[in-house]
Amino acid sequence: MITSPSSLRRSERSRKATLEAALELCTEKGYGRVTVEAIAARAGVSKKTIYRWWPSKSAVILEAFTEALVGTTPFADTGDIAADLRANLAGAAKLVSTPPFGPAYAGILSEMHHDDALAQTVRAKLVDPRFDEAVARLRRAQEQGQIPPDADLPLVVEMLYAPMYYRHVLRKPMQDEGEIAALVAHVLRAIGVPPEP
Repeated sequence: MITSPSSLRRSERSRKATLEAALELCTEKGYGRVTVEAIAARAGVSKKTIYRWWPSKSAVILEAFTEALVGTTPFADTGDIAADLRANLAGAAKLVSTPPFGPAYAGILSEMHHDDALAQTVRAKLVDPRFDEAVARLRRAQEQGQIPPDADLPLVVEMLYAPMYYRHVLRKPMQDEGEIAALVAHVLRAIGVPPEP
């Protein structure tokens, strides 16, 4: 069967409406009270349409969050690794601390502790690709001589991003720009990067 351009547009409109509806409902009701039925009603699509594209409510919400995170926190390469890390961390901290994305991600993190399939999906679709992108950005900085050649890049990523997840999971206030700058400076000093002038 050949799909027409108009049906593709309709499908994309329905997909975006579904993702937006899922995020809105997370903010209004809390993740636990969101249902596929409610998402379908808000988006103006059928449950059948949702289940054709996603296996569960959590899959819908995970896709919505992942698209937002990837779209707003690219791993830019301006030639200044400290500035690029600060910008990336600030963007991520802002996203996970504001509705609708914060409540959505909090719900996903909570549910994945009881759902092994969801935990694997979160790692495969969100955590691992973002982790690899962060390591790749650090590797480019290493190749440019901004980071020592013996630095353990995966460990550096954990040192930089773990505090944000710690605060998010425990519902502590997210780091502000000053705290993020201090964190980046501390981690870079710890791996032997000279302080910025």
